[in-house]
Amino acid sequence: MIRKYQERDLDQLLDVWYKASKIAHSFLDESFFISERSNIPKICLPVAETYIFEKDGRVVGFISLIGQEVGAIFVDPEMQGQGIGRALMDRARTLRGELELDVFKANSIGRRFYNLYGFKEAYEHIHEQTKHPLIRLKLSGSQP
Repeated sequence: MIRKYQERDLDQLLDVWYKASKIAHSFLDESFFISERSNIPKICLPVAETYIFEKDGRVVGFISLIGQEVGAIFVDPEMQGQGIGRALMDRARTLRGELELDVFKANSIGRRFYNLYGFKEAYEHIHEQTKHPLIRLKLSGSQP
């Protein structure tokens, strides 16, 4: 079930984010994860529209939108490959139509998902904090 994020979801959301992020972003230092874990509830969630995928009373995935921007999409690694990421992206596409996001060039898991979903590469740039290359992706249209 997909529903709007509530404050009580924070610990489970952070757990999903950390487990999935450690796998998808294994090339990043632990200091990045420590910093981001602190930034998510203080900086990211207050400005984002976030949706939770809940299964059996547990948060197993989420997507955060800031306008047309997908600020984050993460699925618990144990639940990946079950259509949860697609369902979350479908919700975002229904709500926003066109979508944009940045993905680390070295994140092969995310890049494969976005490619299969239909995102197209727009340009590359550097992530200021980590100095790793990012790829800007865009998705046109309004129907999943």
